[in-house]
Amino acid sequence: MSYKILTTSNIEHYLLSLRDIALFFNGAPLRIEEIGDGNLNFVFLVTSTQECSRQLIVKQAVPYLRCAGERMIYEIRSLKHFATLCDHIPTIYYSDECMSVLIMEYLADHALMRKGMINANIYPHAATHLGTFLAHTLFKTSTLSLSSHEHHHLIAQFIGNKELCKLTEDFVFTAPFMEHETNADLPELTDLAHEIAADIPLKMHILTLKHLFMNRSDALLHGDLHTGSIMLNRHTTYVIDSEFAFMGPMGFDIGTLIANFVMSYVAHGVHGNTQYQQWILSSIQTFWSTFETAFRTLWQATPHNALMAQGFASPELLKQYQDAYMLQLFQESIGFAGCEILRRQFGIAGVEDIRGIADARLREYANRHAVALGRRFINAYLHVKNSEDIIMLIKASHAG
Repeated sequence: MSYKILTTSNIEHYLLSLRDIALFFNGAPLRIEEIGDGNLNFVFLVTSTQECSRQLIVKQAVPYLRCAGERMIYEIRSLKHFATLCDHIPTIYYSDECMSVLIMEYLADHALMRKGMINANIYPHAATHLGTFLAHTLFKTSTLSLSSHEHHHLIAQFIGNKELCKLTEDFVFTAPFMEHETNADLPELTDLAHEIAADIPLKMHILTLKHLFMNRSDALLHGDLHTGSIMLNRHTTYVIDSEFAFMGPMGFDIGTLIANFVMSYVAHGVHGNTQYQQWILSSIQTFWSTFETAFRTLWQATPHNALMAQGFASPELLKQYQDAYMLQLFQESIGFAGCEILRRQFGIAGVEDIRGIADARLREYANRHAVALGRRFINAYLHVKNSEDIIMLIKASHAG
C-alpha cells in the first residue's frame, strides 16, 4: 500500500480493512484517541467499543520528515527481529514499511521505567529481564551464533540507518566535549565543560570508543536503550522505541542502560534516598550477572559458528577465549556508559532524573556528581574487571 496519512477520521476504516486487526476487534466500532505529539510520529490509542474492550497502539511516522520515515522502518525491522529472539517486546499485530505504520500491544498496566525510578518504585524483576533481553538479542545477532551469510544479511537490513547513527556520533561522542551550539545552556557547569574540553587523556578514550561505535558490527543493537525506552510493572518488562537500531558494538547498549541506572542513583543521592540507591546498585550487579550467565549459556550451546569452525578450538581454548571476550565486552560497556553519563550532563538531551530536580543547588550538585562518575568510568574502563569494581567506583565518587 502506498503512503497515506492516518487521522482520527480515516483510521477506523483502515484498521478494519486489515484482516488480522479486524479479527482482533471482532469487527466492532472503534474509539480513536490521538496521544502522540505529532512531531516525529502520529500515535493513536484504538479501543473497541464492545463491552469487553480491546486496545491497540497505532504508530505512524509523519510524511514530511524523511528521517522520521526511515526511523519507523528500522523500528519495525528491529522490533520484529527482537521479538523472534526473546519475550520482552510488545506483541506486534501488523506493520507496513511503505505506510510507516506499526500496530502493537497497548501496555495499559505498564509505566515508563524512567518515570517509575524517579518516583522510587521498586521493580523486582527488571534487572533480570533486561539482562536476559540483551543476552539473547546481542548473542543471537552476532557471529557467535550466526553464519557469516546470516550476519552479513542482517548488516544489510540495517546499514541504511546512517542518519540516526550520525546523530549518535555527534551528540553522544562529539558535541558534549567541546564548545557546540547544541549543548545545554548550563552556566553553572562552565568550569567543568572547559575542563572536559581540555582533558586530552579523557578525549583520547572517547575517540577510541567513538571509533568502536563507528566501525564495529558485532550485533543488532537497540541503539538508544535508556530507561525511557522501557515499559514495565512489577512483573513484566518490555523494550520499545528501537528506531536507532543498527549493527554495532555490543557494549553500547549495555553501557547506555548502566549509565541511566547510575544517573538515577545520583539523582536519588541528592534527596538522601539511600535505600533506593542501594536497590539501584544491586540492580546493576544483577543485570550484569544475568547477562553474563545467559550469554555464556547461549555460547556453550552454540560451539560452532561463523567465528569458530568445528574442530578449531579445544574446550580449554574456548573457555580462555570466552573469558577474554566477556572481560573486553564489560570494559567497553563501562567506557560507553561514561560517555552516556557525560553527554547527558552537557549535551542537548539531559535526563529528567537530574534536569527535573527543582532545587537549583541540588540539581547542580547532581550534575557535578554525574560528571565525576562519567569521567571516572571513562578513565578506568580499561582496568575494571567485574561489576564489583564499578560499584566501588560509584560509591567512592562525589561531586567535583
